[in-house]
Amino acid sequence: MVSIDLYKNLPTSDELPDSDDTPVDNEDQNFLPNYLLFLLAIIWKDRNDWYFGVDMGIYHTSGDNPRVPVIPDGFLTVGVNRRRPGNKSRKSYVVWEEGGMVPQLVLEVVSWTPGNEYESKMAIYEKLGVLYYVIYNPEYYQRDRHQPFEIYRQIDGKYQLQTGEPYWLPEIGLGIGRSQATLGGIDREILSWFDQEGRRYLSAEELAQQAQLEAQKERQARLAAIAQLDNIGLTAEQISVALGLSINEVRQQLEES
Repeated sequence: MVSIDLYKNLPTSDELPDSDDTPVDNEDQNFLPNYLLFLLAIIWKDRNDWYFGVDMGIYHTSGDNPRVPVIPDGFLTVGVNRRRPGNKSRKSYVVWEEGGMVPQLVLEVVSWTPGNEYESKMAIYEKLGVLYYVIYNPEYYQRDRHQPFEIYRQIDGKYQLQTGEPYWLPEIGLGIGRSQATLGGIDREILSWFDQEGRRYLSAEELAQQAQLEAQKERQARLAAIAQLDNIGLTAEQISVALGLSINEVRQQLEES
């Protein structure tokens, strides 16, 4: 943590603009960072030591002017409170108000309009000290002469392209990579978090679907067991005891079958 005295003459988050009013170029620039955020809210639901920002300005002192932010599509900081003192939400991410904590990971989703993701923004994040820089470019990677998914790690102060997907982030305790998923009835490629064994974390929608399927399987198994015991001549009372079900539930299932 950096001494607060180093930042005493810098503006506060209330004095800094919290939006540049620049619209995103495509759906993924909004959807994917928010998807990663909502997924973290499930994975780390019992933790309050992290913050994930979407399309939010990061104010820092490593550039020429601390009043000029860099605005990634998404970023993650581990080691800060999710809410500001007084339970306030952040208007922007101001490094000198976060004890000098720089995001460990930033995400840029490349759009039709080149955003200098591979040039000036990379240089800014590198100088800022962001450990991991993720660039997702499924549509325009050939134009840009890069790969659809790239992750860079700072090594000796310089970004170096990494290999492997999903890529494990030991300092964060998650992996990140691409996957296919059906969300809102639409099959699509997404960015997602993964565990250390490479298993993708499921969304709230997918978890609900999984629970529904498991409940259906459990009901079918219960119906089959009741029918089987009924066929061999057990009474409803005996079936109730054997399966640990209420007598009313057994009788209802027998009547329905």
